[in-house]
Amino acid sequence: MHAITIPEPGGPEALVWAEVPDPVPGEGEVLVEVVSSAVNRADVLQRQGFYNPPPGTSPYPGLECAGRIAALGPGVSGWAVGDEVCALLAGGGYAEKVAVPVGQLLPVPEGVGLVEAAALPEVTSTVWSNVFLISQLRPGETVLIHGGSSGIGTMAVQLAKAVGARVAVTAGSPDKLARCAELGADILINYREQDFVEEVRENTAGAGADVILDIVGAKYLERNVQALAVNGRLAIIGLQGGAKGELNLGALLAKRAAVTATSLRGRPLGEKAAIIAAVREHVWPLIGGGVVRPVVDRTVPMHDAAEAHRILESSAHIGKVLLAAPAAT
Repeated sequence: MHAITIPEPGGPEALVWAEVPDPVPGEGEVLVEVVSSAVNRADVLQRQGFYNPPPGTSPYPGLECAGRIAALGPGVSGWAVGDEVCALLAGGGYAEKVAVPVGQLLPVPEGVGLVEAAALPEVTSTVWSNVFLISQLRPGETVLIHGGSSGIGTMAVQLAKAVGARVAVTAGSPDKLARCAELGADILINYREQDFVEEVRENTAGAGADVILDIVGAKYLERNVQALAVNGRLAIIGLQGGAKGELNLGALLAKRAAVTATSLRGRPLGEKAAIIAAVREHVWPLIGGGVVRPVVDRTVPMHDAAEAHRILESSAHIGKVLLAAPAAT
């Protein structure tokens, strides 16, 4: 098969479409013929040499895919060759085939095309596990979503609205904020021109946000705590603004607030399977009913993954950037 390889870390040009050995599904795995994958910030970090795959997993980038089951490994039941699926991966999505643990498979939701389905596994798993399973967002509460026009952000806006929460977002342009509003965001904050702490307080009668989903990290840590409501929950899922920050424990204590930081890629198989099961139970019906939809900015041929990385790094996109494998044509 062919896959995007990274012979040496570097810029987008470091991504090389090359012939590599076919994967073989092991115990409890299926082999998926990939139709599409999606680009995530973690892929950029891997390309740059800062985020190696977990031991024993595929060396190729790509944390999600959609396609058709081509073979079943030993011990697999409940799935059949030819089933159209999408999947959460530890790596290997930028390839024509990938071996997937069966607990990380999802059926393609009703009303979603097979190529488009690659936009779903990573964002739905990240948002549901952090905003709902960990932070326990409830109807009537206010959630602040940083990077509201990103792949994660566009899904978080829709899911939060679907459960009856009030949604505040930050984004860097009027066009991106307008798209967030179309998805249901109530409070629109241009982080280049406005202070999100002041805006959240002003729009919540001084109370603050009950839940904050943060992709920035250290740069926003102090202000995120300031923006939290009493009993607020801050979920950190990215470090685009740095990894080391100073946390005022007194401010956290005064608000009886909580800070969590999670990643998805390196979790044990059992934890990933539990998240996928929760997504299938709670999110898939919303997608099938048209309440929640994947937001796709554009689709790029997989062999031109370098261009897709340039698009992601420019931050000019809204929603997900997808990669179409040769099987999609």
